[in-house]
Amino acid sequence: MGGGKVTARDVMRMKGSRKIVAVTAYDYPTAAIVDEAGVDVILVGDSLGMVVLGLPSTLQVTLGDMERHVAAVARARPRAHVVADMPFGSYEPSSSVAVESAVRLVRAGGEAVKLEGGSEYSDRIKAIVAAGIPVMGHVGLTPQRHLRLGGYRPRGKRLGEARELLLDAEAVEQAGAYSIVLEFVAEETAALITRRLSIPTICIGSGRYCDGQILVLHDLIGLARESPPFAKRYLDAWSLIRGAVESYAEEVRKGVFPGEEHVVHAKERVEELAGGEPSGEDGDG
Repeated sequence: MGGGKVTARDVMRMKGSRKIVAVTAYDYPTAAIVDEAGVDVILVGDSLGMVVLGLPSTLQVTLGDMERHVAAVARARPRAHVVADMPFGSYEPSSSVAVESAVRLVRAGGEAVKLEGGSEYSDRIKAIVAAGIPVMGHVGLTPQRHLRLGGYRPRGKRLGEARELLLDAEAVEQAGAYSIVLEFVAEETAALITRRLSIPTICIGSGRYCDGQILVLHDLIGLARESPPFAKRYLDAWSLIRGAVESYAEEVRKGVFPGEEHVVHAKERVEELAGGEPSGEDGDG
C-alpha cells in the first residue's frame, strides 16, 4: 500500500497481508500525533465519555459529542482512516435513525462509522451501507450493553457464548461490514472468528491472532486514571505532565518564570506615564 489516504477498502485488503494498527484519538493534537506515528486507523471512540469528559460510562455520550470530536480529529487531515463511533441511542430506534446519525458523523468528518451489536442490528448495518457509508462492526464486550451483559467482563470463554459470538460476527459480515472489532473475547474464540470471516478483525483485549489491534490512546500513554487489564502502557504521561506543571508552579512562585527570554520591552520610556498623560501617539510600530 502506498503513502496515500487509507480507506475502508485498504483496511479490508490488509487481512492476511499485514497487521492493522488502530488507536483512538479524540481531538486535533492527538490525531496529528498518532497519524504522524503511522497508525492505519483512528477511531474516534465513544470511550471519550470516560477518558476525556469524565462521564461514568459511554451511555451518557451524545451524537453531538461525537460530531464535535470527529470534526476535531478530521481537522488534523490524517492519512489514517477515520472511524466515528455511533453512540448509544443513535442507531437502536430504527434503520432510518441509524442512517441519519451515520450521515451526521460522516458530514462531521468520519470516513466510516462503528456500531456495537451483532445479528440484532444487521438491518441497521445494511441500511447504513446501502446509504454509501462503510460500517465497522463490534462484538464481544460491547460497553453500551454492559448493563445487560452483567458488567465489563470477558466474553467467549464458554462454548455456548463462543458460538453466539461467532454467529453475531458472521451476521455483521453478511450485513456488509468491512471490518469488525472484537473486544475482550477469549483468545481462542477470537482466533476462530478471525479464521471464519473474510473481513479483518481488529481486537482489543482479544489475544494475538486477530488481523489487527486497537488500544485507547489514554491507556497506551498512561493518561487514564484506570485502565483495563488487557491494555499495555507504553508511557507514563500522567506523571510527565504533572511534573511539568509542578515545575511551572514552582518557578512562578519563586519568580523564575517568566525570564528575560519570555518578555518584550517597550521602545520608549514609560515611567512618565506615572506623572500624567503620555506624549506622542501610541502604536505598535
